[in-house]
Amino acid sequence: MTGLPTVSIVIPAYNEERTIRTCVVAALEQTVPAHEIVVVNNRSTDKTALMLDALTTEFPDAPLVVVDEDRQGIIPARDRGFEVATGDVYGRIDADSILEPGWVEAVQKTFSDASVGAATGPVIYYDMPLRRWGARADDNIRKAMLKLTRDYHFLLGCNMAIRATAWDDIRDSVCADEADEMHEDLDLSIHLFERGHKVAYSSDIVSGMSARRLDSNPKAYYRYVGRWERTYDNHHILNPALRAPMVVFSAIYPLGKMLRKQHLKTLKDGGVGPSAWAG
Repeated sequence: MTGLPTVSIVIPAYNEERTIRTCVVAALEQTVPAHEIVVVNNRSTDKTALMLDALTTEFPDAPLVVVDEDRQGIIPARDRGFEVATGDVYGRIDADSILEPGWVEAVQKTFSDASVGAATGPVIYYDMPLRRWGARADDNIRKAMLKLTRDYHFLLGCNMAIRATAWDDIRDSVCADEADEMHEDLDLSIHLFERGHKVAYSSDIVSGMSARRLDSNPKAYYRYVGRWERTYDNHHILNPALRAPMVVFSAIYPLGKMLRKQHLKTLKDGGVGPSAWAG
């Protein structure tokens, strides 16, 4: 693996006591070690900070870096993590992401192509039934989206990586979104595209993702889906093909919510507690 780019994994975290340990341990237990894992504690009021302290004690030799960010929000937390990171590539995942063991290796392979400025891949919804089938479906849907949207290749916030030099090129132009109306990962993708940076997609860059968004009530869920439209409006992008993800996520909500509810009930009835649902 000599000569391949180093990968820093950045994890913004806000009140993630339920998932942060599983997330960090999965990032540590890679077939190829990450250069570092930067966890940004974003004013958590639960036990997240205590759990991070425990992790640094449990893994004293691990390249685990914990920093604080007092400005609330995913964008300030992301920016703080990128500011601290020292790798050639910045991986960015969520605090409930569970990386597949070969994630860092797959990212390194993808970025061995010097033309790649950023990359993303499919997800496995680990707290839904039929996980592996769902992963294949997710991969196929995302590949179809690439063909449909043509020039625009979009990053997925819970499973993405950006070359440090590409971030340096766009960092002063990305939207601050202080009103919290847009998709942060979509905004990144648009700025990368506008600056001519290639966004690659690899089926080998796989992360587990919680389907907890489906627990939202319909009003909150569809407002979340509307972030796509608000992001496009902010950038004056009119291409109707780019609205396809909105259609997909809107359509799957009723069935997805029912399946998730049944799945969690089955786990609970079987004596499986919430702490194991991410396993």
